[in-house]
Amino acid sequence: MLVTLKSPAHFTGVGVHSGDKVRMTVHPASTKYGIWFSRTDVDKDGVIAAHWDNFDQASRLCTRLHNQAGVSVSTTEHLMAALSGCGIHNALIELDGPEVPLLDGCSRLFVKRLLSAGLRVLDVPMRAIEVLKTVEVRAGDAIARLEPFDGLHIGFEIEFPDPAIGHQVRTLNMANGAFVRELCDSRTFCRQEDIKAMRRDGLAMGGTFGNVVVFDRGRVLSPGGLRYRDEPVRHKMLDAFGDLALAGAPLLARYTGIRAGHALTNRLLRALFADPAAYRMVTCDKTQAEKLPGIGVCKQDLPLAA
Repeated sequence: MLVTLKSPAHFTGVGVHSGDKVRMTVHPASTKYGIWFSRTDVDKDGVIAAHWDNFDQASRLCTRLHNQAGVSVSTTEHLMAALSGCGIHNALIELDGPEVPLLDGCSRLFVKRLLSAGLRVLDVPMRAIEVLKTVEVRAGDAIARLEPFDGLHIGFEIEFPDPAIGHQVRTLNMANGAFVRELCDSRTFCRQEDIKAMRRDGLAMGGTFGNVVVFDRGRVLSPGGLRYRDEPVRHKMLDAFGDLALAGAPLLARYTGIRAGHALTNRLLRALFADPAAYRMVTCDKTQAEKLPGIGVCKQDLPLAA
């Protein structure tokens, strides 16, 4: 069954790149509405569908969506991951700025407040996108791939020169609240040497040690250290999960990312939907639906720190 919220969920925070305060509300929506963003600070044409073909290919360091009028909303990936991880497929997201608030750099506060607002099951069968054959895209040594799978499985591999990150690999079947339990509290990260370059370019103005894990030559500078030894690769999985939510319906697929980022995952969705033989829409029976992310999720699935 499709799911929406019982009541609105409210958020206030800063945009990671602008550093400006943003107020955002996620509203319940009706059957077949999908997920839409609405910029309340824009006089007209402020509505943007959360869909793969609205990805701004000039995005840097985040997922930015835009409409034909050129209105955009940035840093959507953590919220989209939270919605998908809670099984929410219909929502209107109103915000008074160009960025989704970063909060604490992951999805856990989004998840916590979405679950506190309550979930309402709509009397409509769940439809999903079944991947029928392998689709792969590459950019240098980066790879993103989708393969047939009875559910959604995510695997990711990263390699960074900083010894505190290094080589990390993790895989996870996303069924039955796995995102909430295993990934939602893994924060975005960067290297200290990258911060100066980003700020010279007018980026990361809202980033702090409270919402970004900062590494510096083998040290973790953020107070409290890591939440998980492999928190960086978990966060990359979180990002990929949020970007895959732009498919427009849950995926029945195995996703593999090797050094992949937002743009490459979007290229993968474009390659999938460019080939009609690579996928089909299916109506899920109860057994299939129970294998999808968010089905049966509850507050008890949240990590204790949330």
